[in-house]
Amino acid sequence: MFLDNRQVAMDSLLEALADSLDYFQDNLERLRPSLRETLKPHYDERDEAMHELQALAKKHLRLLPRDADVERDDYMWLWSRLKSFVGNDSQVLIGELLEQERVLMQALATVHTHPLPDAIEPVIERCWKNCRALIRELYRIQKQRR
Repeated sequence: MFLDNRQVAMDSLLEALADSLDYFQDNLERLRPSLRETLKPHYDERDEAMHELQALAKKHLRLLPRDADVERDDYMWLWSRLKSFVGNDSQVLIGELLEQERVLMQALATVHTHPLPDAIEPVIERCWKNCRALIRELYRIQKQRR
């Protein structure tokens, strides 16, 4: 079955949400406890929104969930670890988290260009606000570390 443009946009958004959550979970041990505590509520909120969006996408867009790209996740984790050998591990990780947010913002912007069912709109808006809040927090942390 081929997906229409709206389904593709939603699928890309769900993938970006899952990737950002996976990346955060995979790198929790690299974060100092204070950073973990600061960032965790943002990711908990994101996890909740992602699951809600998955259910709504299935119901309203007939979009079935798909498996994550495990090879891509492994590559991203390895690449980040390699960069940490030549730079500050915290700064590298913050930079990688910001890159995840950039990808997510692009996916959100693309979804906004398509008509969506009314039930999905508020969840998309929550995701947008969550992403903006997390970006502000990551930049604040990055600035403190310099």
